[in-house]
Amino acid sequence: MTNYKPTIAIVYASATGHTESLAQMVTDALVRQGAQPDVFRVKEFDLVELCRYDIVVVGTYTWMNGEIPKQLHGLYEAMEQLDKTPITGVFGTGDSCFATYCGAVDLFRDMLHATTVLAATLKVEQMPSAGDRMRCDAFAESVLTKYSYHKGVPLAANF
Repeated sequence: MTNYKPTIAIVYASATGHTESLAQMVTDALVRQGAQPDVFRVKEFDLVELCRYDIVVVGTYTWMNGEIPKQLHGLYEAMEQLDKTPITGVFGTGDSCFATYCGAVDLFRDMLHATTVLAATLKVEQMPSAGDRMRCDAFAESVLTKYSYHKGVPLAANF
């Protein structure tokens, strides 16, 4: 078990490119920690594959009045009904001029908290900037630390 690296999926949707940029920053942060995540746009991800990942990280933008984008509904429902309990995280982008800032992140967070082992959430105002790198590093570290703690394996042994 000490040489085992968890399988990690990052599954995201992006309308304007903001969440895609944030997904890349989160991926880079996980790689800096020694992880090797698989990254998918939600339309390219086979929901049957969810069960093969130890860690699932969701990236979302917020639609309309704080809603989850339509293309993420299937992922949301599949994660609600998982037979196993992965470590999860959710990140997203939004615009604080709307009443429900990053509402889709909050909706995923609440569901993931109830059905998985939620490690971290991250909200970024519109297009991520270089200043968000440290926040992505902290997000990645939280996810990997939660995995290590949950599996009872020292973090240094995995990464």
